[in-house]
Amino acid sequence: MTKLSVNINKIATLRNARGGNVPDLLKVATDIQNFGGQGITIHPRPDERHIRYQDARDLKPIVYTEYNIEGNPQHNFIDLVLECKPTQVTLVPDAIGAITSSAGWDTVKNQAYLIEVIQEFQRNGIRTSIFVDPINEMIEGAKKTGADRIELYTEAFAHQYSLGNKNGIDPYVKAAELANELGLGINAGHDLSLDNIQFFKQNIPGLLEVSIGHALISEALYLGLDNVVNMYLNKLK
Repeated sequence: MTKLSVNINKIATLRNARGGNVPDLLKVATDIQNFGGQGITIHPRPDERHIRYQDARDLKPIVYTEYNIEGNPQHNFIDLVLECKPTQVTLVPDAIGAITSSAGWDTVKNQAYLIEVIQEFQRNGIRTSIFVDPINEMIEGAKKTGADRIELYTEAFAHQYSLGNKNGIDPYVKAAELANELGLGINAGHDLSLDNIQFFKQNIPGLLEVSIGHALISEALYLGLDNVVNMYLNKLK
């Protein structure tokens, strides 16, 4: 079964809109795990417009499943991850001020830097994952950095699937096959939803984990958080 890690950034966005503590991020993280979620993902950005750096610290004793912190490995982010020591750090090449992630790493051009960062995290017992597009060269580059896993950037698949083009899965299948050959674990995330997650899971060999936030929280507005978490779990079996 592929694990479900729930990204709770949107909960923090809603909380921050009123300046108080409603909804309570820590309670939501606890509830998601109690509902069956197998991990909690956060993606703090430098402007802290949703997840704050203090949230990452406060979540550490709350998350008893897998704790995944995503972000661009700038100095403050690296320090935060080393302080919190999550289960996994996912390296994402976000530009300053980006609304959301929009591309994977160029693991060839950035190889030396990624090697340095990854070695520091691994020395501290933190599993490493690199956010990549389904391009063979980028996956081979990820292997050379020493990363434990890749996270496939799935926006292109989700867009093609919404248009009825199921062939949009093909580059991801080939990328997963290569990652398996190279001994890289496979995660995936971005625009995965109840509509497309089962098809994606069924076609990607060796898919270990998906990280889902925006769609899951949006679907929960209509269907309820407990219900939606378990709907995903059923589709990921």
